[in-house]
Amino acid sequence: MPDGDEARRWAEDELANPRYADAQPTWFDRVAQDVGRFFADLFSSDNGATIGPSALIIVTLIIVAALITALIIWGKPRRSRAVKRSRSDLLGAQDDRTAAQLRSEAERRARDGDWDTATVLRYRAIARSLLERDLIDPAPGATAQAIARDASTVFTAEAAAMHRAASAFDDVRYLGHAATQDSYRDLAETDDRLRALRPEAVAA
Repeated sequence: MPDGDEARRWAEDELANPRYADAQPTWFDRVAQDVGRFFADLFSSDNGATIGPSALIIVTLIIVAALITALIIWGKPRRSRAVKRSRSDLLGAQDDRTAAQLRSEAERRARDGDWDTATVLRYRAIARSLLERDLIDPAPGATAQAIARDASTVFTAEAAAMHRAASAFDDVRYLGHAATQDSYRDLAETDDRLRALRPEAVAA
């Protein structure tokens, strides 16, 4: 049999084993336990008799309101927040210009008679504008026609115009067809109308 000092040393060595430290509750466990005890005490029969049912109802409503507020503030983020995809990827090109910048450059190219470049830039301006207004949420690598379809669900009266605009973009960008002044002007007028429209004013 070990003497008193040796027995104490054995006990200290055993308690120094890491598995005992791992078994200790973390700070989060302690906080959770304290919160649990607080609510358990708050709604216990003793406290219920002390503070009355009206106070318990008020406290419950405050807690529910706080949870709803937290959900509204920190709930699912919109696409334009941190989870938003890189804005540089637009219709197969790395271009981080704003809709206003794209539109301005398109107009400059149109004044120079470069209808092809003006057409491509103006359609990208339309797509960028819809994205900036959080009106569409296209999948990565979405085509011009896919963006036109998404826009048409928001502005149903512009469905035909958006289809023409997407076709004008595809004709120049992928099929090698030359744009004309008339086709560009039709595209620019579509862009101008969309900018002036509000989704609330368009029939669903």
